[in-house]
Amino acid sequence: MTPLQENHTLSSEFIILGFGDLAELQIFFFGLFLIMHLVTLAGHTTIVLITLIDSCLQTPMYFFLRNLSTIEICYILVIVPNMLANFLSSSQRMPILGCALQMHLFIALGGAECFLLAVMAYDRFIAICNPLHYTLIITRALCLQLLALACVSGFALSLTLTTLIFLLPFCRSHEINHFFCDIPAVLFLACSDTQANEIAVFLVCLLILLIPFLLILLSYGFIIAAILRIHSAEGRSKAFSTCAGHLLVSVLHYGCAIFIYIRPKSCYTPEQDKIVSLIYTNVTPMLYPMIYSLRNKEVKGALKRLLESHSQMRQQLNAR
Repeated sequence: MTPLQENHTLSSEFIILGFGDLAELQIFFFGLFLIMHLVTLAGHTTIVLITLIDSCLQTPMYFFLRNLSTIEICYILVIVPNMLANFLSSSQRMPILGCALQMHLFIALGGAECFLLAVMAYDRFIAICNPLHYTLIITRALCLQLLALACVSGFALSLTLTTLIFLLPFCRSHEINHFFCDIPAVLFLACSDTQANEIAVFLVCLLILLIPFLLILLSYGFIIAAILRIHSAEGRSKAFSTCAGHLLVSVLHYGCAIFIYIRPKSCYTPEQDKIVSLIYTNVTPMLYPMIYSLRNKEVKGALKRLLESHSQMRQQLNAR
């Protein structure tokens, strides 16, 4: 057995370095990202609950929003708890199978989210550009089919890509200079030619990132043109407020992901990647509930009704 083979055979875990070079600030960052994590979970859980309970929010837009929040909850639970644990230690050991599972779930949920964002843009396109036929086109059956397609596509592409990556021999250092098992960081450790894997990553990212992003931009191009034709200033304002938040977060999310994944291995920059990854794993998930609730009168109204109902129930229980 050669030294390379022996190294590859005996290595059964990765070491996640995280932010070990910021030892003096780790407690501060732990507290900051813990608060962000709790705010994000609370926001998405609230959206799931009110869109399930409130009868006024039983529309396709809120069906997609509820499922987006559900995916986001799973997405951040795959990454953030391990990241928080890493803030409390200089490094964290993770079995190779655990690393593969984390990567698979991260890509699958991220892919499902990207496809769902494109579906939501299509939903808004039909609602604004073809409102008279909206209920005929966006049926409950179509909503379920589009959701299933988004999830199945995300998981199928993720399984293919993760399998291709973890079939590589990792006989260099097993220290991953990142806070989770991300694609570029793991590929960087492979000791064989990764050109075929890089092509596979590019093709998968083309399907998950570039094509949905272009569809979103195309949808919003038509939407903006339709909004500008609305004569009522109030109507234009309402239409813009409904779509502007979705477009803003989509651009931020896709922009960061495209920067990380659609580039050659030679351009890998660990420290820069960690900072950009923090945006789409921590910041954008926190922004979704804020944009969809604080800028949305229907969601705020539903939340108000839910709180009033809860208050009335408490008063009735106390009266007994």
